[in-house]
Amino acid sequence: MTFIDPAQLDLEDRVVAINRITKVVKGGRRLRFAALVIVGDHNGHVGFGTGKAQEVPDAIRKAVDDARKNLITVPMVNDTLPHEVLGEYSGSRIMLKPATAGSGVAAGGAVRAVMELSGVADVTSKSLGSSTPINVVRATMDGLTKMKSAEEVAALRGVSAQHLAE
Repeated sequence: MTFIDPAQLDLEDRVVAINRITKVVKGGRRLRFAALVIVGDHNGHVGFGTGKAQEVPDAIRKAVDDARKNLITVPMVNDTLPHEVLGEYSGSRIMLKPATAGSGVAAGGAVRAVMELSGVADVTSKSLGSSTPINVVRATMDGLTKMKSAEEVAALRGVSAQHLAE
């Protein structure tokens, strides 16, 4: 896996979920917040991060910093995905399928945020199993890391990319 320098990219962030966490202690309740944030440059780079803090803005800032450290490159063919894939994490399974040009992002919630910020314009997705946002995002990222471009498949098989297209 190659390192992606976040300073070189024009990253946009989107808050997917904020959870309020209550810890009961002797003196009462302690409130904290957990944030889930997606960052992407709309050009094939996307990442996610989580952050916890006693205030919401601090949690979001921590999540953005975490997301910038976990960037991946999404292989694309004409604004869509190269092939169908099933991403899994814990109880969530996300099916991602390429779509024809102009069909848009047919995805809900957390998957939509990941796809839009990665720059994938045409995709169809189906969420199977758990709909917890953090697990859905992790399953989506798992699916995107499993993606292989035609050049990678050709290299694995030891043939040329033109040979695969025939």
